[in-house]
Amino acid sequence: MHLQAFLALCLTALCLQTAQAQHPNVLVGDDNAPNEPSICINPKNPQQVVAGANIDNVYYSSDGGASWTQTPVNCPWGVWGDPVIGTDTTGAFLFLHLSNPPNPGNWIDRIIAQKSTDGGQTWSSGSFMGLNGSKAQDKHWIATDWKTNALYVTWTQFDQYGSNATTDSSVILFSKSTNGGASWSAAKRLNKLAGDCIDSDFTAEGAVPAVGPNGQVYVAWSNRNKIWFDRSLDGGDTWLSEDILVSDQPGGWDYSIPGISRANGLPIVSCDTSGGTHHGTLYINWSDQRNGANNTDVWLAKSTDGGNSWSAPIRVNDDSGARHQFFTWMSVDQKTGWLWFVFYDRRNYTGNQTDVYMAVSKDGGASFKNFKVSESPFTPSSSFFFGDYTNVVAHNNMVRPIWTRLEGNNLSVWTALVNPDVLVSASEPTTHTESIFSTENPYPNPFSEALGFSFKLQRRALVSLSLLDLQGKVCARLIDREWRGMGKYLEKIEADRLGILPGTYFILLEVDGKIARRKVVLID
Repeated sequence: MHLQAFLALCLTALCLQTAQAQHPNVLVGDDNAPNEPSICINPKNPQQVVAGANIDNVYYSSDGGASWTQTPVNCPWGVWGDPVIGTDTTGAFLFLHLSNPPNPGNWIDRIIAQKSTDGGQTWSSGSFMGLNGSKAQDKHWIATDWKTNALYVTWTQFDQYGSNATTDSSVILFSKSTNGGASWSAAKRLNKLAGDCIDSDFTAEGAVPAVGPNGQVYVAWSNRNKIWFDRSLDGGDTWLSEDILVSDQPGGWDYSIPGISRANGLPIVSCDTSGGTHHGTLYINWSDQRNGANNTDVWLAKSTDGGNSWSAPIRVNDDSGARHQFFTWMSVDQKTGWLWFVFYDRRNYTGNQTDVYMAVSKDGGASFKNFKVSESPFTPSSSFFFGDYTNVVAHNNMVRPIWTRLEGNNLSVWTALVNPDVLVSASEPTTHTESIFSTENPYPNPFSEALGFSFKLQRRALVSLSLLDLQGKVCARLIDREWRGMGKYLEKIEADRLGILPGTYFILLEVDGKIARRKVVLID
């Protein structure tokens, strides 16, 4: 076939895609029984993505999350879970975690921050905050002021972790760094109402900070079946004299989900600093069982007056049945102002089978589009610890959720290359007409260094994959008439290795004579 005719055929070929194939799932790691994952994109170089998982697993990607490498991390005070990944204005990554000091030392006696300046490949020995004798420091999170590079961390301090003594309490603490995490300020207590130390509904826990458009520092947490809020207008030096009640949390934050050893609905706070329509709006996302112990739901409250008042809870999941949606997380894309959510979801099953769903709101939480992001369900077992959270990060329409999955006796951590242009409806069928192959949108697109192109074969077939320029000239043959077995394939296209210059190209896939085409753009 002449190349011109070949290209003409490609122009008229229909690209076969299914609802399950819109957002390619990518394995982040499965060594060391990982769970409770965190993920972060470097806004200065979005191709750099770093993730962490319990207890001491750290991963980095240099191609936007299409592939991952695990890297060893250690520090003088030990690494003991609650992985949190952040980044600062210089493009450095921060890995925060609990401690497990060698003797003499007290278990989880401080919050540790380690730093990477090479995209997550290597890490400093770290600095720490919150050391207070034998008291336990737990459940932290980090936020960055993108104007000043101040780093803010909030967490829970237990007088004695697990104690049911009325003399022991839990409080929310705050610390900041103004030198890139080299050192941290003395911990400051935020909450007025203390919690107990049982690590359950009446414990003050789940503190997450956020930064407003003018440097405001916002924090939300759960305690005593309610969600609370505090703020500082001077970089964390002073706080409100009384905490603000956001919402009741019926059933508390510590609830039961069949097949999950421990589940919670702790809140996540974020502020829109995008400069768009909803600039300055505050959002708090959580889950609870206000609709019954067999019907966990995901909720959102918002404030347009700096947190003084809050909307009634708005349900994020759009299913109509009594099913569980749990382990939610939220990220506001500060370029677009869109809200992105991720959560486990059982809407499609009567048992414990579990999907991973996402939701997006383009109108400041007025409406939500739910879509399934996992390619297949899994069945959790309470014999395996799934941790206390999932996570999602979004930057300029690059969206990366992360979650834990169980196959047999093997835990693994996954992300997805979410395509914001294709939002799958929950009403779409979960079974599809069989075809020879299906393709997925290349991601990222446009790209600057590398992109991934994924396709799935329904049976053994003869495959060719090429990259063409606008004139139809073959720039590279990635797969040259190879027999491939049934399964899913992800091909990496690297600009430097192929020697291609910025411009518009076409990915051409031929499977047993059937053609699919994808337009891609390489930018500087």
